[in-house]
Amino acid sequence: MANYERWAAWQLAYNLTLDVYRVTTNFPVSERYGLTSQMRRASFSIIANIAEGSARRGSRELRRFLDVALGSLAELDCGLRLAKDLGYLTPERGASIDSLRNHAGIVLWKLYKAVTNNTRERSA
Repeated sequence: MANYERWAAWQLAYNLTLDVYRVTTNFPVSERYGLTSQMRRASFSIIANIAEGSARRGSRELRRFLDVALGSLAELDCGLRLAKDLGYLTPERGASIDSLRNHAGIVLWKLYKAVTNNTRERSA
């Protein structure tokens, strides 16, 4: 198991990414290079940044990559909102993926805060 896979934040974000890939397969073909691509890239960016940050040396580097992952999560949130408002997601599917996104976000934020606190303690 890779170092990053032990974190619940990565595991939840990975499941979210799988879900995003699954739901976007049903988006209109006209969205292939638009919303579909953007949502997939944003979700992949979350897991990739957690993984890359965990491979770096030190808490400061990890925190920087977690910060980018949080930004990508916000970007994905915008894409999901747009997909729901355009009717690309059923209300049930939208609620399900929102729940997973929210849970992943809470756990990712907690990891970010823990790393931030660890970084501050080492600086003191």
